[in-house]
Amino acid sequence: MTTKRQSMTKNAGMLALFAFACTLLVVIVNYFTEPRIEQQVKAQLIRSTNEVLSEEVANSAYQQRCIVVNEPQFLGNDKDQTIRLIELNQETAAFVYQTIAPDGYSGEIRLLVGLNADSTISGVRVVQHNETPGLGDKVETRKSDWIYQFNGQRLMDDKDPRWAVKKDGGQFDAFTGATITPRAVIKAVKNVLIYHATNQQSINDNATDC
Repeated sequence: MTTKRQSMTKNAGMLALFAFACTLLVVIVNYFTEPRIEQQVKAQLIRSTNEVLSEEVANSAYQQRCIVVNEPQFLGNDKDQTIRLIELNQETAAFVYQTIAPDGYSGEIRLLVGLNADSTISGVRVVQHNETPGLGDKVETRKSDWIYQFNGQRLMDDKDPRWAVKKDGGQFDAFTGATITPRAVIKAVKNVLIYHATNQQSINDNATDC
C-alpha cells in the first residue's frame, strides 16, 4: 500500500512539474513574441491609414497630429488607442481612429475608422482578427466588399436605428451564416461616431505631433 501511495505521489509530482514547464514555456514565448506582434499591428495600422481616408486626402501631402486616449466604453478595451488628426493646408481634413470590437465571434477585432471633417465615414478597415475563415473573415476587403457599406455613412444620434444589421431592423447586410461578426463591427464603428460627436473639439485642441 505504501508503494502504491508513493507511486501515485511520484506520478502526481511529475504531472505537476510537466504542467509547470508547459505554463512557463507559454509565458516565455508570449513574453518574447508579444512586443513583436504589437509592432507588426502598429505598422499595419500606419499602412492602412490611407485606405480609410478619402481619395482626395490620401493622395495629398497631408500632415498628422496624434492624441492617445483611453476610452474603453467607446473604443473597445482599456488599452490606449491613438486618434490621428489629418490636416491639409493647416485645416482639419479628417480623423483616423484606432478602435476594437471586443465581441467578435472569435475575440477582438482591431479596426481603423476614418472620418471626414463633416463626421461622415470615409472608410473602415479591419487590421487584425481571428474570425472564422469563410464566414467572419468577410470583413476583410480581400474576401468581400462588405466593409465598404460604411463609406459615406453618418450617425444621426446615439439611438439611430439604422446602425444595425438588417436582421435587427438596421441598414447593414450581414453574412450568410455569420451575424455575430457584422454586429460587433457595426457596434464598434457606431461607438467611434458617438465618441467623436462629443470629443472632436478636444481632439483638435490637444493633438500633438505624431
